[in-house]
Amino acid sequence: MENTDFQAQLQTYTDSKQRKIKPIIFVGHSLGGSVATLATLWALEKRLRQNSPFCITFGSPLVGDVRLVDTVVRENWGGNFCHVVSKHDIVPRMLLAPFESIAEPLIAVFPYWQVVMANDSKNVPDSFIQDACRTLLNIVLQYTYTVANYGFDSLRELDGVIKRSPYRPFGTYMFCSSEGAACTDNSETILKMLHLTAQSHENASDKTVQDCFSEHIGYGSVLKYVREKSIIGSRIANPDSVSSYEMGISLQLEAIDFGDQNDHARIALQNAGNIEDKHSTNVAKLAIALSEAQCNMAQLEWYKERCEKEYGITYYDSFKKHDKKDINANLRRVKLALFWDDIIEKYKKHELPSDFQSKNKWIYAGITYSRLVEPLDIAHYYCTCKGNGNYLQDGRPTRHKVFQKWMEDKEETHSSRGQKARTKLASLTQDSCFWAHVEEALKELANLKQGQQQELESLEEFENNVTRMINSHSISADVFLEESSFMVWWAEWKEYKKNQCLEWNSPLYKIMESESWKG
Repeated sequence: MENTDFQAQLQTYTDSKQRKIKPIIFVGHSLGGSVATLATLWALEKRLRQNSPFCITFGSPLVGDVRLVDTVVRENWGGNFCHVVSKHDIVPRMLLAPFESIAEPLIAVFPYWQVVMANDSKNVPDSFIQDACRTLLNIVLQYTYTVANYGFDSLRELDGVIKRSPYRPFGTYMFCSSEGAACTDNSETILKMLHLTAQSHENASDKTVQDCFSEHIGYGSVLKYVREKSIIGSRIANPDSVSSYEMGISLQLEAIDFGDQNDHARIALQNAGNIEDKHSTNVAKLAIALSEAQCNMAQLEWYKERCEKEYGITYYDSFKKHDKKDINANLRRVKLALFWDDIIEKYKKHELPSDFQSKNKWIYAGITYSRLVEPLDIAHYYCTCKGNGNYLQDGRPTRHKVFQKWMEDKEETHSSRGQKARTKLASLTQDSCFWAHVEEALKELANLKQGQQQELESLEEFENNVTRMINSHSISADVFLEESSFMVWWAEWKEYKKNQCLEWNSPLYKIMESESWKG
């Protein structure tokens, strides 16, 4: 959408000089709903204004795969989308089936639908179009029943069992019928409800085919019914229920004309509520446990400072010796590993909210933990493997990889907004794997001295990376302590390069000789 009339017109709404900021709402029906969704995503990604745009679609096909859903969750964009879906409309459900299975009838049907909607026509389609629509509906029905036969406990578990469509829902879905509407924003629950409501058709009869046509082009009537129901209220499907929660579920089922007879739908809605409650409980417990973890972090920060001020060495080099003074630090390292491994395990098992990894509190807590404690994990690894292993390839715990990914996703978002450059060295080296790179550089330099010239390129790249880290102030001052492993490497590397060429004078050499890293 770059350099288009659309962008120019949108700019008039996003001009910060306007006294009154105009709201931006993208609305689309059918394929237009997909376009509205993509336009909203584009506007959100470009962050053209302070107030986020909002998107409303009617009868829109699914847009995007699980990676897009993860991005929407990570960026907290889900609340910017409302998708209205009618009970019999096949279009929002057609991509439940793999696209290649519906491509032929879809190609036949959509041109007709476009003409009908453009002309506001209610003509009955000819037999060719009806057959194509019937074929499309049968394929989707057959697929949803196949999924049902495997069970609805977790649709994720069907990956690899049957061929599934890659398309996934995101945002809030409003399921509508003549009885009212029910809303949910849980992606897996939405997916289940799309499957279950599709199965309200026993077969693709002529009436069902006609319903698919009329409801897809008749969202005005659907909304009229919903509006009337919201004004006059509706009867309670289960008045004898003693639970307000169960009563709420009954109302939602009745609103989409399911009633109490569909156990799968009831279970799906109940599970959505139970999962949300469990997620909230787990996060609350972890928040309490985080306080204790932060106490252990404070003790390790004190240990780091003590090593630098009292012993004149980095806490990394001290810990690698495994002296008595390091026992307490090791106990706290192990406790913190257990705490964060438990979080990663819960996250992988979907026992935490889907947007957990996008919350600043947990991103920064995790990455601060890695930057402070991973050097100790690296020191422990190289101490126990006696220099025979490679931490980066074989020893790095999953938790650090996960936190790095979360932070990279966050920084990618910040990069589009612009970040302030650092003006002084970081208190903790931003690359939590820095000391592992130093250890590998020491081994590579030893190999190079033995005539293994293939190590030279890797060592020069390491030197360049250190230069970039110093220039960006993303390295901490303790790295330059006289007896640090890095300074040992630097002394040996400088000697080797000078022996090769007396005129050698790299950017890092200039920085180190002038000590300009001190600022």
